Amino acid sequence: MTLTFACWGYDRTEALRSGAIEVKGFDVEHVELIPRHIFDRMGNEQAFSAAEFSFTEYVLHYARGDSPFVAIPAFPSKMFRHGTAFINRSSGIRTPKDLEGRRVGVPLYTMTAALWHRGMLQDEYGVDWRSIQWVQGSVNEPGRHGNPTAIPQLLKPVDHLEIMETEKSLGQLLAEGAIDATLGSRAPDTVGHPNVGRLFPEFRAVERDYYIRTGIHPIMHLVAIRKDVHEANPGFAQALYTALCDARDFAMARMRYTAAQSLMVPFMAADMEEIDTVFGGDPWPYGIEANRITLETMLRYMVEQDYIATPIRVEELFLPVE
Repeated sequence: MTLTFACWGYDRTEALRSGAIEVKGFDVEHVELIPRHIFDRMGNEQAFSAAEFSFTEYVLHYARGDSPFVAIPAFPSKMFRHGTAFINRSSGIRTPKDLEGRRVGVPLYTMTAALWHRGMLQDEYGVDWRSIQWVQGSVNEPGRHGNPTAIPQLLKPVDHLEIMETEKSLGQLLAEGAIDATLGSRAPDTVGHPNVGRLFPEFRAVERDYYIRTGIHPIMHLVAIRKDVHEANPGFAQALYTALCDARDFAMARMRYTAAQSLMVPFMAADMEEIDTVFGGDPWPYGIEANRITLETMLRYMVEQDYIATPIRVEELFLPVE
C-alpha cells in the first residue's frame, strides 16, 4: 500500500521529495501543495495518509474528543510574526497599542498565525485584541482564505468579526484605507504602495530580540497522521519522524557548504553565523523538549483566546517518537 505525505516545498523536506531520504519500511508518495490547500483537503476529507497541518486546527480537533488525527512533533513551518504586521500609513497607527479599536484584516481568525499575532501583541505590548474590529478575508485575492469547512468552532463567538464580502483583497482595502492594518501569514501584494507600511519597520531586529528574551520561535504547523493509517501501519509514525529529522539535517548541511550557496540568499554566510550565535547552531529543532516553551505558550494562548476550555499537556498532543 502506498501512503501519501502532503507538504509544501520546504528546504527541510526537499530530501524527502527528491528521494534522497526515504521513510524506511514504507512506500510513501510525496504530494506538494501550498499549505492552505493541504489543510482544507486533510481537514475536510482526510485526503492524505499524513500531512503538514495547522497547529490550531489540530488542537481544536483533539480538544473536541473525536479527532481523526494523531500527530508527531515535527514542525515544517515556524515563523516570527512581527514581519507580517502591516498598517495604512494614514491611519495614525504608530505603535502596537494603536491597533485597539481599529479595523484589522486577518486571513482566518482561527489560523495559527493570527493566534500568535494576538498573543504576542498582548504579552509584549499590552494590546487588548478583543477591542479590535476583525475583518476576515484573503490577503491578495478577493473572497475567503481557502475552503476550511471542517474547522471546529471556537468556544465563544468572536465579538467583532466581519466576513469580507467585497470584490477586493485585504491588501487592496489596506492601501485604500478601508481597513487600518493587516495581521496574518503573509505580506500583502500592495507592499510598495505609498499608503502601506510595516507596524515594525525594523522587524528583523525586533524578532531577534524577541527570541533572545523569550526563547520562542513561533510554530505554525505540525505533522498530522490519519488515525486509521497510524493504527494500520505500526512504525509509520516513527519512520516518518526519523525521515523528517534526517531531511532537515540534510538541508542544514547543504546550507553550511561554503563553496557554493544552496539557496538564493546573497548574505547566507552572515545569516549562518547569526544562526550559530542566536540559535546555538540549531534554528529548527523538532521534538517536544526543544520546543516546550513555544508549545506551552501556544496552548496558553488557545485558552485565553477561547479555542479550548482548559490547558492541555503538550505530551498529550503527540505520539511518542524519538
